Amino acid sequence: MTVTATSVGELDPMPPQAAPSAWRRWLVRLVPAAAAALSGLLLYVSFPPRTLWWLALPAFAVFGLLLRGRSWKAGLGLGYLFGLGFLLPLLVWTGVEVGPGPWIALAAIEAVFVALVGAGVAAVSKLPGWPVWAAALWTAGEAARARVPFSGFPWGKIAFGQADGVFLPLAALGGTPVLGFAVVLCGFGLYEIARVSLDARRTGTVRRGAAAVGALSVALPLVAAVAARPLVSDTAEEGTVTVAVVQGNVPRLGLDFNSQRRAVLDHHARETERLAAAVDAGRAERPDIVLWPENSSDIDPFANADARAVIDRAAQAIGAPVSVGAVVGKDGKLLNEQVLWDPVKGPVDTYDKRQIQPFGEYLPLRPLVGAINDEWTSMVRQDFSRGTEPGVFTMAGTGVGLVTCYEAAFDWAVRDTVTGGAQLISVPSNNATFGRSEMTHQQLAMSRVRAVEHSRTVTVPVTSGVSAIIMPDGRVSQKTGMFVADSLVQEVPLRSFQTPATRLGVLPEIALVLVAAGGLGRAVGAGVRGRARR
Repeated sequence: MTVTATSVGELDPMPPQAAPSAWRRWLVRLVPAAAAALSGLLLYVSFPPRTLWWLALPAFAVFGLLLRGRSWKAGLGLGYLFGLGFLLPLLVWTGVEVGPGPWIALAAIEAVFVALVGAGVAAVSKLPGWPVWAAALWTAGEAARARVPFSGFPWGKIAFGQADGVFLPLAALGGTPVLGFAVVLCGFGLYEIARVSLDARRTGTVRRGAAAVGALSVALPLVAAVAARPLVSDTAEEGTVTVAVVQGNVPRLGLDFNSQRRAVLDHHARETERLAAAVDAGRAERPDIVLWPENSSDIDPFANADARAVIDRAAQAIGAPVSVGAVVGKDGKLLNEQVLWDPVKGPVDTYDKRQIQPFGEYLPLRPLVGAINDEWTSMVRQDFSRGTEPGVFTMAGTGVGLVTCYEAAFDWAVRDTVTGGAQLISVPSNNATFGRSEMTHQQLAMSRVRAVEHSRTVTVPVTSGVSAIIMPDGRVSQKTGMFVADSLVQEVPLRSFQTPATRLGVLPEIALVLVAAGGLGRAVGAGVRGRARR
């Protein structure tokens, strides 16, 4: 058979230019998606243990570039990818012992909040002054994420990546919401400056209003941070106290440390007695108060005479009151408790952890989780109960606020110890289940931000490290290594000054949420008017 030119053309299913055009359409879709995920990854890199806090600014500049002028649906998708790029690597430690399933599920759920913010930012991006509305929307998203579901999960608030940054003094002015808002606003402002500059080069005309918005969005957070610097001080106002932070270490990494409860208690008692011997020999300063970590006695000392004797012996050796982290059963309830142990009188006060960790200390949706994986339910056989009162121990005449581990991520849990009379704050923690992951460094950064937010010395006693003593200006004065037995002793300042952040409490966050709502309202109204004109 003879094949003619016409028949060849008829057999060709696609015009010559169709394939390149299809590729261009795919690239138009894939490039923004990839850029969203990569800018989220850039935001993650700005967080501890790295000190690259400034990378948050270009991360949000790119996020603003991707969202400006798009539909809310596109913003939803790009926001979700940005959230995954940020949260998947940030929260990888949650799967250290339980596998990738819970880690991926947590990141996927938390990224939904970022997706909703992305949709909102896309909607307000056409408004005058859009960086302000957009940054307020990010703060509103963090506020929601800190409350739902299961009492919230504030891990990854932008403020917690800024412990080494120039914006840190803003924590004392308005807490983590204002600090985070300033960082995001500055990032969006950088994009606005770049956008106006490129438009000016292309058209020869400078849009002065947009240029002013961009410049102010960058300048005002920086000026405010400088203006807030006098709020940050490590001067002693109520004298000083010598604290000892004890890190006893654990016999092994991972979840299996729980089966070595007596060994963990013995390790902390032994390290305290070693410190007492060093004090008696003149090699260490005598502490006024001693702080043990969360879970330092997973054996109930009220029900177990042997555990009580071990703690008594350690407290008597050091000759100072000791705050002991214990797991205690009372009236059929299981409590994560700090026990104030007097060297003469024994236990004299307690604090029960109020913000307990879902899927770690209690299991929401237990029947559903059990149907998915029986092993997960066996990890939390009995749910812990919540405490109801803030914890402030009087130790050697000093008000010591107790914020147990996970609670440090929650604004209210730290603040009400200070309004309750805390002159310094202790954050007893147990990070042994997360091995050598970044989790302990992320939590340490939270405590540094809290020190500046409330102008208090913050101590961080951890079972396996990193334990630390943090000055009221956020500076780490001493810290331990990981998975070593060690103790830190230092004279620290006591302060009674209440920062504006302490006094205002949740009000700055409410104000920023209202700004976000106002921006969305204006965007919806503008959209309705535009459709009516068409």
